Amino acid sequence: MARHYLDHASTTPLRPEAREAMAAWDATGVTADPGRVHTEGRIARAALEHAREQVASLFGVRPRQIVLTSGGTEAINAAVWGATRRSPGPVVCSPVEHSAVRDASSRAAPVVPVGVDRSGTIHPDAVGDAIDRCHSAHGAAPSVVHCQFANHEVGTVQPVGAVVERCRAAGVVTHVDAVAAAGHVPVDAGQLGADLVSVSSHKLGGPVGIGALIVGAGLRFDPFVVGGDQERARRGGVENVAAAIGFGAACEALAAAGRLGAEQAAAVSHTSRLVHAATGTPGVQVYGDPDHRLPHIVCLGVDGVGAEPVLVGLDQAGIAVHSGSSCSSESLAPSPVLEAMGVDGERSLRLSVGWSTGPEDVDAFAAAFPRVVDALRALGVT
Repeated sequence: MARHYLDHASTTPLRPEAREAMAAWDATGVTADPGRVHTEGRIARAALEHAREQVASLFGVRPRQIVLTSGGTEAINAAVWGATRRSPGPVVCSPVEHSAVRDASSRAAPVVPVGVDRSGTIHPDAVGDAIDRCHSAHGAAPSVVHCQFANHEVGTVQPVGAVVERCRAAGVVTHVDAVAAAGHVPVDAGQLGADLVSVSSHKLGGPVGIGALIVGAGLRFDPFVVGGDQERARRGGVENVAAAIGFGAACEALAAAGRLGAEQAAAVSHTSRLVHAATGTPGVQVYGDPDHRLPHIVCLGVDGVGAEPVLVGLDQAGIAVHSGSSCSSESLAPSPVLEAMGVDGERSLRLSVGWSTGPEDVDAFAAAFPRVVDALRALGVT
């Protein structure tokens, strides 16, 4: 049976450009610490810095602003650690942020929440109110305000530019989790002006195990990972050169003229068809902002049927999707994102497309989804 992968928001397949670049590096036979001054070390350093330039170019920043990490989760933890060490105080964080942001924040400092509306949108005025509550309740300015670029479950794109401006006027550090958005919509970190921006390689077609924290020009933060002076003394540990090369190649492929726009257009076409197919079944609704949304993510609510049976039924039909809270599939816990939005957090299904998605993948879902849901409802599975 053919398989159809509709879970690109979790991780997307390695792009050919990244695979080829990593294979070419492996073929050189060079294995060296890029911090060493011998010939092999200098070759590794040159390859690493070229990859850094490729990543920086996609995100509109200077290479020295890129701190390579083991992925988006580490980048987020490094942002929280650095910000709270630099200026101890409460953290402003919405419940629709990724669990990595929420958990790192609650471990580091008191959290002052920001509410969202039914579409999952974080409003700048609400952020301003939260900053004021930090002063009144804790006697200090927030050490950092989080505002995701876009939501990882429902796809809502946040008014992140307005939030960053509000925080800059208040003299508060901002962190933008752009992991879900990077590689799917333009993310110009230089123009955005946030102090810290987190991105991940495997969400945009690079290898797993590498990401980056983009640090505003001139800012210094204590490193989260210590034990060496790598990454300009901002992250200890020998850099993963092969993964960096793959990350850089994926970024360069996306930066090519017209590539990102073409992939966006294809994603919109696929997700529009997915929505049309899903909502043809009674009792199915789409969550998130209908207009300001990522092109590749669709979050569905299915009345009367639990998320896990639908996921299993689709998997048996050869279709891979996601349900439950992001990074909580093992427990299939109710989604805190959907609960914060005031909708049913136990009956969500996330579909997501990517660079390798084809019409046949959408066709397979369109054929299987009504059959699965109708069968489960007939059996009384809730």
